[in-house]
Amino acid sequence: MEPLAIHHVAINVSEVGEGVAFYTGVLGGTLRTDRPDFGIAGAWIDLGGQQVHLVEAPVPHNLGQHFAIRVGDLDAVVRELRSKHIEVADPMSTGANRQTFINDPAGNAIELHQVGA
Repeated sequence: MEPLAIHHVAINVSEVGEGVAFYTGVLGGTLRTDRPDFGIAGAWIDLGGQQVHLVEAPVPHNLGQHFAIRVGDLDAVVRELRSKHIEVADPMSTGANRQTFINDPAGNAIELHQVGA
């Protein structure tokens, strides 16, 4: 196998509409309209070249699982999110990179990651 890229991640959300509002209105994603009817509520969001698939289902307890969104200017993103009353952890350095975490409305952890800061 030779992986080319990650196409999407799927996460459980308590309520799809609330998740769509967060991933589009807060994180700047775009709702896709080509999701088939799988018989379960969900949505597909384009987010930075990959997709996040929202599935309306029980959300597991956070044991460290998360996905990361790469951003260009972490400090500017933190200011923007805090201005929208989103709780954002203080950024920290990880070698040459910097990161912070937020939670979506269902409690899923999302890392915001700046490379080579």
